[in-house]
Amino acid sequence: MTKKSVLDLRDPAMAYRLSARRLEESYSYSPAASASPGKSTVSPEDYTKPYCDFMTANPTIFHAVDSFTRQLERHGYQRLPEREPWTSRLERGGKYYCTRNSSAFISFSIGKDYQSGNGMAIIAGHIDALTAKLKPVSKLPTKTGFLQLGVAPYAGALSDTWWDRDLCIGGRVLVCNPSSGKVESKLVKLDWPIARIPTLAPHFGAPAQPPFNKETQMVPIIGIDNSDLFHQQIQSASAAASGIEPGTFAATQPEKLVKVISAELGITDYSTILSWELELYDSQPARVGGLEKDFIFAGRIDDKLCCYAAQEALIASADDTSTGSVKMVGMFDDEEIGSLLRQGARSNFMSSVIERITEAFAPTYGPNVLSQTVANSFFVSSDVIHAVNPNFANVYLEDHAPRLNVGAAVSADSNGHMTTDSVSYSFMKRIADRCDSILQVFQIRNDSRSGGTIGPMTSARIGMRAIDVGIPQLSMHSIRATTGSLDPGLGVKLFKGFFDHFEEVDKEFADF
Repeated sequence: MTKKSVLDLRDPAMAYRLSARRLEESYSYSPAASASPGKSTVSPEDYTKPYCDFMTANPTIFHAVDSFTRQLERHGYQRLPEREPWTSRLERGGKYYCTRNSSAFISFSIGKDYQSGNGMAIIAGHIDALTAKLKPVSKLPTKTGFLQLGVAPYAGALSDTWWDRDLCIGGRVLVCNPSSGKVESKLVKLDWPIARIPTLAPHFGAPAQPPFNKETQMVPIIGIDNSDLFHQQIQSASAAASGIEPGTFAATQPEKLVKVISAELGITDYSTILSWELELYDSQPARVGGLEKDFIFAGRIDDKLCCYAAQEALIASADDTSTGSVKMVGMFDDEEIGSLLRQGARSNFMSSVIERITEAFAPTYGPNVLSQTVANSFFVSSDVIHAVNPNFANVYLEDHAPRLNVGAAVSADSNGHMTTDSVSYSFMKRIADRCDSILQVFQIRNDSRSGGTIGPMTSARIGMRAIDVGIPQLSMHSIRATTGSLDPGLGVKLFKGFFDHFEEVDKEFADF
C-alpha cells in the first residue's frame, strides 16, 4: 500500500469522496445497454444493484438529472437547447433530450417511419423528492457552542423521520468564471455526514414530546464552536481575514461551509460564488435487505424509482418496435409542491416539446395536425403507489392493496386525483398481457384522503388519453423508504412493453 493510500484511508472525508466517485464510475453499467438489439424479455433481478447504485450516487435532483442525461448521451441521444430552433435538427430515427433548469428533462426517440400527426407513447414522473433546502441566508449565530444551519422544508420534509439522521449536503453552485465572464453550474456533494437534527432525550418530559416547531427546534447542527467560553469569540471585523468579502453571497453563508465547498470544487475566490441551491440528504446508501434480500431500503425512492424504470425502458426498447411513433420520457421537478414552476408538469415544457416535434415533420403546421397528434397519443403518469403495510392492513381496501415484487399498480380515484379511466386501464392491461406483466390496482378508502400525481394536470393541459401506473413502496414521504428488490426491474419490464407494443395495442382502441 502506498503512502498516499494510507493517508486517504485515515481521512474520513477523503475516504467518503473516493468511495462515492468509484460508485459514480461504476454506474456507467446499464442492464439495458447489455441487452441484445430487439431483445423482448427483461430480467427484473438485473436491475436491483444498478438501481441501488444510482440512488446512492445521485442524492440530489441536480445529480440525478445530470446522471440520466449523461447516460442518454452514451446511448446516442443528442441534447437540444431550448434557445435554439429544432426543425432542421430533428430526423426520423433520431434520439434527443432537452433539459430545463437542470432539474427536469424530456427525452425522446423518433421512429424511422414517423409522420407528423402520428401518436406519441409517453411515460412521465417527477424526479424531485422531499428534502430540506438551505435558506438564502443560511448563516446563523453560534448558539450554546454549536454552529447551526438555516434550512427550510421542501414539501413534507423535516418530519419525525428526520431526527437523528446522518445528513449530507449537496446540490449545485453557480460560479462566475473570471476568465470567460460566463456563469457556470457546478455540482457538489459532501459525502461525509455534515449535519444532524438532535432529539431531546425523553427524560425531559413534555418538551421532548411532539409537536415540534420546525423553525426553532429542528435546526441542524453542523459544528462546534466553544470560543465564547474562552473569550475568543470572532468579531465581525475579522471577516476580511477569512477571505470572504462583506456584501457577497458567500458572506451570507456559514464560513466553514463556504470553504469546504470551495475546496471541493477548486474555487479560490469566494466572491465568484453567485448563489447555490443546496439541500440536506440522508447519507445512508441504498441497500438490499431482508432474509432473502427481497427488499430495497433507500432514501428518495419517491419518485426516482419510476423515473429510473422509465429511463431504462426507453433505452431497452428496440428501434424496430412502434416505428411510426415517438417514444418519450419526461421527468419533472416541483411535483411535491404543486408542479407550478416552469420546470414542473403544469408548465408548457412537455406541450412545447410535442409541438416542436410535430411541427418539424409537418408539411404545413397548425392546430389541426397538433390536435391529431394529441388524439393519437397516450400518456402514462408514473408515480410511486402505496404498498400494503402489514401493520396497518385495515386502512387498505380489500383487493386494492398492492404488494411488493409482484408488478406495477394502476392507481384509480373516483374524484379525479388520478387520471385512470376504463379506456386507459384496458389499454394498459393489453400492454401488460403482451409483455407478461402483472397489473395490480390501488384505490384509497372512502374515509382516507387521496394524494395526487402529475397525471390529471398533464392530461388535462394537453388532452391525451392517460393512466396512472406506479411502482409500490412502503413508508412514502419518510426520509427512508422500502420497495421490493425486483420492483425496479418489474417497472422496466412493463414500461418497455408499453413502448414496444404501443402501436399494435393502439390499433385496438381506434374508436377511443
